[in-house]
Amino acid sequence: MKPAPFEYHAPTSLEQALELKSQHGDDAKPLAGGQSLVPAMNFRIAQPGILIDLNRVEALGYIREEGEVLRIGAMARERHLEFDPSIAQRTPLLSEAVPFIAHPQIRNRGTIGGSLVHADPAAELPVLMLALSARLKAKNVSGERWIAAQDFFVGMFTTALEPNEILVEIEIPFMPPRTGWSFMEVAPRSGDYAMLGVAALVTLDEAGKCKETKLVYLNAGEGPVEAKEAAKQLQGESITDKLIHDAAALASEKEINPFGNVHASADFQRHLAKVLTKRTLKMATERAQKSRP
Repeated sequence: MKPAPFEYHAPTSLEQALELKSQHGDDAKPLAGGQSLVPAMNFRIAQPGILIDLNRVEALGYIREEGEVLRIGAMARERHLEFDPSIAQRTPLLSEAVPFIAHPQIRNRGTIGGSLVHADPAAELPVLMLALSARLKAKNVSGERWIAAQDFFVGMFTTALEPNEILVEIEIPFMPPRTGWSFMEVAPRSGDYAMLGVAALVTLDEAGKCKETKLVYLNAGEGPVEAKEAAKQLQGESITDKLIHDAAALASEKEINPFGNVHASADFQRHLAKVLTKRTLKMATERAQKSRP
């Protein structure tokens, strides 16, 4: 298949890109890595009239520490996330999970911003942004605004971006002290879309009890799904195998809404959620305990 006809622009500055988006609105589609958009265009699932290629906007390709947060430009490649030492040190959950994204060839071109705006329910990066309490900066010709990750993903392949906005930056706070992490997923083959996955974070207080837990699932609903009630069960408690079992049961049976697909029924996805929740919570708790000063 070939894409439908479109008008191509390759701005060299963010200002030029924003002006084009302002002029054309929903009819204009930013092109980042193209690993999702180009196949969709070839199959004519997506038919933008205007394509705004951001690959020459070099100002959006950074990863840097600033205060107690990481700032990542929307055009930073997924491969850069995988190997950047700041990410490995400050947000090891992200560093651990990025290798699960497709294949190295895809990560070489795919960008963090492109994946987040695509908002695929089976994608890893939206789940990680929710787990890490990220904020996302949207910009248009007249200004900018920050959107919390939990408000950014509003449905399947749908975000809170306005027609004249472009995602330009992601802000991720450093993971707190005494925090353990784990990311696991099950896919038919390495590099395939996961049948189900989960990101877990566990933060302990000075007494070794659970201060905060995050559990976020991929391919378990219309977007990243956070199991807040299951996480709440662990708060203030010394985490035991029974508490982990109970939290996994609650999350998998009550808080996710998998649709099922050609590779896994909804019931099997719930089974995977329960198993992976137990494993990730156990690993995250062990890592948090080891990190205690």
